[in-house]
Amino acid sequence: MVDTPVLIVGGGPVGLSASILLSRLGVPSLLVERHPGTAVHPKARGINSRTMEIFRQCGVEDDVRAAGLAQDKVRFIIWAESLAGDELERRTPARMRSDVARISLVSAALCAQDDLEPVLRRHAESLAPGALRFGTELGALEQDAGGVTATLRSGQIETRVRSRWVIAADGARGRIRELLDIPLGGHPFLYRSINVLLRADLTRWTAHRPAALYFVEQPDLRATFLTINGTNRWGFLVNNLPATVDVTSYTPERCAALVRQAAGVPDLEVEILGVAPWTAAAQVAERFGGGRLFLAGDAAHHMPPTGGFGLNTGVQDVHNLAWKVAGVFHGWAGPALLDSYDAERRPFARAITAQALANSSAMGRVAAADGVLDARPGVRARPEFLNEIGMIFGAHYQSAAVVPDGTDLPEVANPITDHIPVARPGSRAPHAWLERTGARASTIDLFGRGFVLLTGPDGKAWRDSGRTVGGTLGIPLEAFTIGPGDDLHDPDNAWAAAYGVDADGAVLVRPDAHVGWRSRSSRADPAAELERALRSMLGRG
Repeated sequence: MVDTPVLIVGGGPVGLSASILLSRLGVPSLLVERHPGTAVHPKARGINSRTMEIFRQCGVEDDVRAAGLAQDKVRFIIWAESLAGDELERRTPARMRSDVARISLVSAALCAQDDLEPVLRRHAESLAPGALRFGTELGALEQDAGGVTATLRSGQIETRVRSRWVIAADGARGRIRELLDIPLGGHPFLYRSINVLLRADLTRWTAHRPAALYFVEQPDLRATFLTINGTNRWGFLVNNLPATVDVTSYTPERCAALVRQAAGVPDLEVEILGVAPWTAAAQVAERFGGGRLFLAGDAAHHMPPTGGFGLNTGVQDVHNLAWKVAGVFHGWAGPALLDSYDAERRPFARAITAQALANSSAMGRVAAADGVLDARPGVRARPEFLNEIGMIFGAHYQSAAVVPDGTDLPEVANPITDHIPVARPGSRAPHAWLERTGARASTIDLFGRGFVLLTGPDGKAWRDSGRTVGGTLGIPLEAFTIGPGDDLHDPDNAWAAAYGVDADGAVLVRPDAHVGWRSRSSRADPAAELERALRSMLGRG
């Protein structure tokens, strides 16, 4: 019998991120993946700024960028009759625009999943040597009051593992959700698609207009070229196929012919490296766990790729979950804290899945009641497509792990595309530039290891009380005052406005960089106030 605090089932980006996050928080884990290695198809590619903030905290941001493409290589979204034919429309996604820098110092990235996973795997293995087992499949799984017992199979060898918790990152067709008998709500079928990985030199038709996506619209073909390295390695999707299509008829030869048709170059040299049919759906689990088992990523929510939210939402799931597991494991949080995972992530997953579905619908990719797809040329994306800044940064949690302060969210014209950073409890803590020991630093770089208490220049009582209470309760907590000559300096006088506090106010930020508590000004007994807030947030009564 092997004992481990956490068993992670699934070695994709979500499972690998969970391993990294837990290791950084001092929680041993064992990750198992049924495939012998990392992904061989590009699959997901777009990594939004919020997820890149998480990768920055994990110490892998630079490696992810090095494995992917620079932003100037994927500036546009293109619609065309073919790559060599007439261009129909060109857009610049808001995610790639420089004005997003006001919200985060961390920009988005494009890194295909088969390039991303080896980066995450190397980092996970460096933090937890021997704790990742590929080519290992989950067999039986039994849960009792004290933990979970799993049977793992690697070839002819069976191993029993005892863990306190299990994170199911085993994908949309994973077994753990079925074992828990958790139903999915939503649309189980939107359309079929053929995912093709190919090698062809397309620079003649793409180098002058570098795009992340080239949508091809023809009367008898709706397809997409997906940029991988921007030169000779591409993804290619045959879109909008009905439920009745025979996917086995898409042989490498047929796929090569479709690539030539979509490129508009009959004599194009094409090498097909892989063909993988798949089905798009828009579904969210009715619960994100049961007992000591938690669903994350596609196991919890299965959304169409229109918008690129799937991988990002999954990584953000485990970012939310990991610190809560760490708190219970190390004893500074009560078991009730784990209930807030479902309360916080499931509403957000439903909102994100609804937006991905809306994108698909606007692009004519959702089957009608008779199963027929709208395949008319000229069906474009809605204005919100790839401009969802409000969705990327705007997760606002309501749960027992947040202490509300009675304030409302700022009103915006379109909550999908627009975002006003705010430190209202439950929101992502805003990015603000500060100075630390003479060097410029973002508030974003303060978060990730434990709780962080930030106070204004007249909030030293908050700071000192925070350090005392953190020590008394055994909670990892750092506390800083922000002002001239203090722990941190605010040269632009922007921090207080961004965080909505007076000079004697304070904000408590959780390890996942979401605000847990805020006081606009001083209180008579700051230590008692902070202890009440922390005990409430952490399920300690």
